[in-house]
Amino acid sequence: SIGPVDIRQSLLEAFASERLVEKMTGQHVSSRSRWNHHQVCCFLVFLLVASASSFVTPTSKQPRQPKQSKQERVPWTTKARNTELNMVFDFFKQRTEEGIEQLSKLSDAASKGNLGQGLAEAAAYTAESNAAFADGLAKSRNRLLNNLETLFTGKSDDVLEELQDVLLQADLGMSTAEDIVAEVKSLQDSSTKRLGRDDLMSIMRGKLIEALDQEDFAQAIQFSTKPKVPTVLFIMGANGMGKTTTIGKLAHRLRTEGNQTVLMAACDTFRAGAVEQLEQWADRAEVDCYGPSEQRNSPSAVLYGALDKALAEEYDTLLVDTSGRLSNNEALNAELVKMKKVIQKRMSEESDADGKPIFNQNVPHETLLVLDAAQGRMALDSAKVWDAELGLSGLILTKLDGSARGGSVVAVSRELKLPVKLIGVGEGINDLRDFEPERFVDGLLGIGAAGAGTRANEGALLDSRLKEMRKARDVRAKEMKQAVAAVPAAPAMSSLGGGGGGNGSFPAATASEFEKPSRRRAKPSNKKKKKKKKKN
Repeated sequence: SIGPVDIRQSLLEAFASERLVEKMTGQHVSSRSRWNHHQVCCFLVFLLVASASSFVTPTSKQPRQPKQSKQERVPWTTKARNTELNMVFDFFKQRTEEGIEQLSKLSDAASKGNLGQGLAEAAAYTAESNAAFADGLAKSRNRLLNNLETLFTGKSDDVLEELQDVLLQADLGMSTAEDIVAEVKSLQDSSTKRLGRDDLMSIMRGKLIEALDQEDFAQAIQFSTKPKVPTVLFIMGANGMGKTTTIGKLAHRLRTEGNQTVLMAACDTFRAGAVEQLEQWADRAEVDCYGPSEQRNSPSAVLYGALDKALAEEYDTLLVDTSGRLSNNEALNAELVKMKKVIQKRMSEESDADGKPIFNQNVPHETLLVLDAAQGRMALDSAKVWDAELGLSGLILTKLDGSARGGSVVAVSRELKLPVKLIGVGEGINDLRDFEPERFVDGLLGIGAAGAGTRANEGALLDSRLKEMRKARDVRAKEMKQAVAAVPAAPAMSSLGGGGGGNGSFPAATASEFEKPSRRRAKPSNKKKKKKKKKN
């Protein structure tokens, strides 16, 4: 229904200014590539407008039912749709409903001749997460950059030692600091030449991303792939870490972004007010909560009842809240181990010869430990104990916005060899973000939009610079190796003399001639002694 004139008018409004294209792509549009950008964008706009009716499927949410008693509460949402969530739990890529909404707005704006405004709104939507990282890591970033500034402006001869001190003060850990210093040494053209600011930032950025984004790290939260089998997320941590708050925020995200039915299990029966606090978060996130009763008041009993409810009513996800504890509390640790066995037994899929259920080792799908970023490396010892007893699958770092120890994320993840899956960057219900190593490092180092920088493509430029320096290092190493191979070998000892009647001009040397000479002085002759006596 859109004519050529309407499309032409929309495109003129969209591409009248180069700033709009630069804002959307994050790169400067040169005169040579401007027409290519126009062609690509025109093609995308045409596809959006032409297929708007095929992918825009607005959904209607059912109103929430009146609140009932704790024992008779029923899910406010509709029955589970057997949602299969074998997907990346990514804030950008997996926000399906909001993504469709943005595409709908964009195509609607194009049909009305306001494509420029629609593209601007889409750019603002993408910048939302960048702003969250920039604000949440402000204290950590300012502390690190101020220390680096003194390093650049100082006149110390031992710059590498000062660099290592700066990295340690940022709570990055000894292993990471040593790796960065070693990389700086290897990339220098000579031992007397200092690296520039951008060179050092590119090295730090590359090494930090490599430390956080390892191949064996599963950054995405794992979900159940079997129909009518709920995902069980077992969440634990000491008191004061923000565990209950994190569960509430996660439930909100699962409901709003994943369109899931969520059930909370209030298994923290030791701390006073813990059940009530979780119920308040359930009301705020608009999900259901299963708490203790007179018949079931122990953590394992509450968990078993929550599993029965989740399986019977086909919930998509069950979030298990556990009692806050320290790693040296053996009784509570034993309770944790028991709760994990309850999950494996209740969700068993096979039986042995006697008809007894075989524990399902694939559940819980995630065993997540919540850590306070302000504690930094102090929480490592407790985390190691829990990992040994329960087998952790990932970490959740909270309170990054109120701490200057954001670098501890690198140290904790590296020493525990566990991926960081979620981070809390604020107190709002929407301030629980997926952990993206590259975006996190940029926010910590003040690079690009995530680091409140001015250059949108700064990260790409630093990455390209690091590749160039590493390539130059490899070339130098190859040339040095070739130069060493070209040097002739030292002549053998036998070639210096004829040896046993050979053709050489010197006689063959015997083994005794190469022995270490004696340090004893030769005795003076008798004539010298007589002269000394006459003088006396």
